[in-house]
Amino acid sequence: MISLPKSLSDPVEKPRDKDRDREAELTPQEIVAELDKYIIGQKAAKKAVAIALRNRYRRRLVPPDLADEITPKNILMIGPTGVGKTEISRRLAKLTASPFLKIEASKFTEVGYVGRDVESIVRDLVRMSVDLVRQEKTGEVRIKAEANAEEKLLDLLLPPLRRRENNVPDEEAQRFQETREKLRRQLRDGLLEERQVEIEVKERMSPPFEIFSNSGVEEIGIQIQEIIPGFLGGKTKKRKVKVHEAREHLLDEEERRLVDMDQVARLAIERVENSGIVFLDELDKIAGRESGHGPEVSREGVQRDLLPIVEGTTVHTRYGLVKTDHILFVGAGAFNVAKPADLIPELQGRFPIRVELTSLNKDDFVRILTEPENALVKQYRALLATEGVTIDITQDAVDEIAQVAEDVNRETEDIGARRLHTIMEKVIEEISFKAPNIKPKTITIDRAYVRGSLKDIVKNADLKRFIL
Repeated sequence: MISLPKSLSDPVEKPRDKDRDREAELTPQEIVAELDKYIIGQKAAKKAVAIALRNRYRRRLVPPDLADEITPKNILMIGPTGVGKTEISRRLAKLTASPFLKIEASKFTEVGYVGRDVESIVRDLVRMSVDLVRQEKTGEVRIKAEANAEEKLLDLLLPPLRRRENNVPDEEAQRFQETREKLRRQLRDGLLEERQVEIEVKERMSPPFEIFSNSGVEEIGIQIQEIIPGFLGGKTKKRKVKVHEAREHLLDEEERRLVDMDQVARLAIERVENSGIVFLDELDKIAGRESGHGPEVSREGVQRDLLPIVEGTTVHTRYGLVKTDHILFVGAGAFNVAKPADLIPELQGRFPIRVELTSLNKDDFVRILTEPENALVKQYRALLATEGVTIDITQDAVDEIAQVAEDVNRETEDIGARRLHTIMEKVIEEISFKAPNIKPKTITIDRAYVRGSLKDIVKNADLKRFIL
């Protein structure tokens, strides 16, 4: 048990679960630096998210009485599509070991309508957390599971000596042990991979009926298999498989046997309650007030249903009750038609931190094409390198692609950096098509090449609207 400080000024011990506490390793500056590797600009959004993540860690260091009163400062990201809102959420998922869920608000409907109910957000988050904790616990028992699986595999290859009334003679036992050790060496050297052994596997049967529910079979509440053990595949049957297949089956069996799923469920729920993060995209799609006709009634209903989840409630899941009081919600939306003020006041108040993401210009596009770890230019070079083709994209070609992207976004719909994918694909299209047989294998793409690839489209405004 951790001894708690008498006051906030007293030194505090580090929180539990150190192995997975990656939040403690990342300062806000380091979080922003990591995001900068993949996302250009949007410093305000990165800063807000970094502070919110760090506050999750800080809250766990505060005395429990006060920690319960510290609620997450939910963030609302406002900005056009393709400027980095979703990418920020994806990269956050990789930076922290916290349970993380990205979901679109438009998937949900008001209770009574056909569609998913908002409580499924928490159930999905818990399922992801269980998978995360299970993977960690499986890693902890991996060595022991591999050793047990090897012993079981050896038993299949060389069945143990049967004990008679009298003990097995020492000479026979010694010969058996020597043979077993010889097989063990051969097994580890991969010499027995194609040999067949007989193992017992559980039969997998499809249920003889279908369950129709908005929540899905996983969220019915009580699992039929728990009510009637063996009803959906409890029986076993013998099957001949090769050694490498048997090893995978036995290893999986041992890992499941060694991992305590009750402990996994407890840890998973604790992580969701204290460190869970939900990225709620397309929040603007459910903004709108009741007007008495059309789908807007359902939109406001979704907001009302979201409200208790965001402000704190208890949700029943198959792994137990989960409190949502300290889950961090990051809302996002273009808000080009609806405005944040169109959300119901109660929901607006639950997103106190507002961050506006700016539209991207030519300079941003140039940086996006070349600077990030996953830059588009790097991606296409790597793809074509698999065919033995080397492409050299010059700086003036990059400038031209960025300029076209800015022009098309300005004249048609502004879809941000996603426009670069469309233009790059068009520029590389001919090379990609002929890559397996193309000669020469080294191709230079300059400004003239880009203009030649896009000339027909750029000249024809009507065609540009549909293609770019």
